[in-house]
Amino acid sequence: MRLTAGLSHMRGAALKIGQMLSMDSGILLSPELTSILASLRDDARHMPPKQLQSVLNAEWGTGWRAKFRQFDVRPFAAASIGQVHRAETLDGRVLAVKVQYPGIRASIDSDVDNIATLLRLPGLVPTGMDIAPLLRAAKQQLHEEADYLAEASHLRRFGTVLAGSDAFVLPELYPDLSTGHVISMTYMQSQPIDALMNASQELRDRTATRLIDLVLRELFTFHAMQTDPNLANYRVDPASGRLVLLDFGAVRILDSTLSSAFRTLLNAALDGDPDQIRHAMHDIGYFASDTASHHQALIQQMFELAMAPLRQETAFDFGASDLLDRLRATGLAIGNDRDLTHVPPAETLFLHRKIGGMYLLATKLRARVCLRNLVEQYR
Repeated sequence: MRLTAGLSHMRGAALKIGQMLSMDSGILLSPELTSILASLRDDARHMPPKQLQSVLNAEWGTGWRAKFRQFDVRPFAAASIGQVHRAETLDGRVLAVKVQYPGIRASIDSDVDNIATLLRLPGLVPTGMDIAPLLRAAKQQLHEEADYLAEASHLRRFGTVLAGSDAFVLPELYPDLSTGHVISMTYMQSQPIDALMNASQELRDRTATRLIDLVLRELFTFHAMQTDPNLANYRVDPASGRLVLLDFGAVRILDSTLSSAFRTLLNAALDGDPDQIRHAMHDIGYFASDTASHHQALIQQMFELAMAPLRQETAFDFGASDLLDRLRATGLAIGNDRDLTHVPPAETLFLHRKIGGMYLLATKLRARVCLRNLVEQYR
């Protein structure tokens, strides 16, 4: 509780880490701890009204209140980089207005450097492991998340490719009230995805199937992926049953060569050819040519374990499987080997963050999904 209280007073990178821990949903961390951390997903410390007014004065000009019939100064959501307010304009639009905390961009580099200092404490990271590329990628990602004009562009992009979907709905962007530090969009009447936890098996299965298929489309069709699988970013429209997708700050534009490399790896995995799998994993960067052979074997063993559900012809039962425990045991064996210093490319780790988040969500939904039928479409 002290940890959560401390993180809720912080913003930027430090709070982001707490929110990532809260995604665990009690599967890896204790249920008690994840229950406490869950408050970080949408209840971070918000700006007081005077500070909010100063920010909006700077972004919209001092006469901005004249544009609104109503503006709730208390946010209905507050996260690591900004907080969100409900508002209604004079022309009748009901908006969700996300306002960035002042000074966030200036603090990103120092936040990450402070986290890096903790990681370099004796015993936490192998001495020979070069984490500098990951730290640079973390800084770059957080700076991109703090650029609301970029987020607005990503929202438009995903709104276009998912237009007319019977599975997903996104808020509409309002450019006239959006800046580099404020983004305004449609206020979506919706429920937390937790509302589906006790829904019918069919609905839980369909929800997980749609979200997993979306990840595959992002990787192989859209070449753009929203890489933050925070549960607060997925909600349910009670009227239509569609899934509401929120927060497009953490979008990565994927190079077509990376998508092609993962397609090659997927095909090799489905075919079950160990040599092709090893070559494909090497090309992506899971290990290097000079990585010790027993380390390569361990990493490939973990990959083979993760691929087993994709090879089976029947539905994989996320709720009943012990695969996560076995993956964790293998991962700990790899992580505890202090001689392994290779770090995969940051782009690959962003991808795994999304895949891991979807796995945890499907497990929380206790979903049953025929994964092979899904992935066969993208061979």
